[in-house]
Amino acid sequence: MGTIASRIGLSLLGLTLATSVNAATTVTGQITSSLILISSCQVNGSGGSTGLNFGALNFGTANSLFTTATGQVLGGGGGALSILCSAGTTPSVKVRAGAHDGLSPGGTRALYDGVANYVPYDLYTDAGHSQLLAIDGVINLAASTGVAQTVNIYGQAVGKAGLPAGTYTDTISVELTF
Repeated sequence: MGTIASRIGLSLLGLTLATSVNAATTVTGQITSSLILISSCQVNGSGGSTGLNFGALNFGTANSLFTTATGQVLGGGGGALSILCSAGTTPSVKVRAGAHDGLSPGGTRALYDGVANYVPYDLYTDAGHSQLLAIDGVINLAASTGVAQTVNIYGQAVGKAGLPAGTYTDTISVELTF
């Protein structure tokens, strides 16, 4: 009977050990995470790939006998045009054609009153109006560090005899490459 009791005891001990081994199993592994970032830019605080607002050039109000009127392209908030691109990119701004280029002697571009009158003007990269920004002219910016860069573009309109009062406008295409 001692042998049977020993065998039963050993069997119960083995069953107990087997049950406790099966009850607490641990496995390990990992989670793989990823994110793909593409280079991007913001113009005057807004992103996108088409229809961005590169700012406005407002020559103000002048009488119809004015000699010259000047202005600066301003972005949002009244400051100069602002370009913010991904770090490591080298942005450039190409100022393309306007809607009325070459239609008035005295400037490469022209403001139009919607009837038949044009005011000639040009764009410049300096406030002194000595560095002409030609049609399809490119402004190369420094390599981006992730901090917004200011792009200064100035305009100078030239008055001419016979201009009637009215509102004169133009729209210029702009490309940003980075």
